[in-house]
Amino acid sequence: MIGPTGALRVMVATKPVDFRKGSDGLAALVREIMRADPFDGAIYVFRAKRADRLKLLFWDGTGVCLLTKRLEENAFCWPRIEDGVMRLTSAQLSALLEGLDWKRVRPAKDVQAPLLPG
Repeated sequence: MIGPTGALRVMVATKPVDFRKGSDGLAALVREIMRADPFDGAIYVFRAKRADRLKLLFWDGTGVCLLTKRLEENAFCWPRIEDGVMRLTSAQLSALLEGLDWKRVRPAKDVQAPLLPG
């Protein structure tokens, strides 16, 4: 997938938005509804009323990027529809974009490195 890589902050709008909105309209929603700066490097995820569509809005350092995805046969796994914002990890975002249940993705446990004998 072409898009952001590395350590990410992912914010999901839990209420569906009007999918006719472009990057400027979604950036305004980030400011007004999410109370955030759309140019802060975070990825903002929006859903349509139909659960088979999503849009990502993010600043890549040179401009605003708008990525749209529609699943052909299934629906994305979304949180309950309510006002608010929730945060996802980059692994959960990857699962969401693949159409998988992102709620099943858990952070890796910290593993202690073995001590050298002697």
